Amino acid sequence: MNELTVVGVRVELPSNQPIVLLKESAGDRYLPIWIGAVEATAIAFAQQGIVPARPLTHDLLKDVLEALGAQLDAVLITDLRDGVYYADLKFQDGTAVSARPSDAIALAIRVGTVIYAEESVLDTAGIAIADEQETEVERFREFLDQISPEDFETGDS
Repeated sequence: MNELTVVGVRVELPSNQPIVLLKESAGDRYLPIWIGAVEATAIAFAQQGIVPARPLTHDLLKDVLEALGAQLDAVLITDLRDGVYYADLKFQDGTAVSARPSDAIALAIRVGTVIYAEESVLDTAGIAIADEQETEVERFREFLDQISPEDFETGDS
């Protein structure tokens, strides 16, 4: 398992499909995962420290875990099959619960837990970016600093 950090979320044009971008903590591979607009907003809110007036689903799950005394130890991105990513929530007592990676990442940010990916997932979908391409990644980070969660709203309420 390789530890990942969340670089951020962005919207891929022209499809307007949100992506969460993860990076190997001790490597040069990035893992892009296409996600839904709601999950993109949840991740962006958590990264920016925005606390909504009423809890979003991921906030609610965090509150439930705290109320029950359950500790989320890690998020594991375990597989990629037919273009679909799979993840598990790994709890302190050894329990593992299957989850969508986008939901798992949104929860991991909220509770401050580590995210890992199987080597096979990074081998299949990871994108190595050499040092000379880091400028592009830095521009992406600057973009993330300027975007707000409202940019992910589709108006389909």
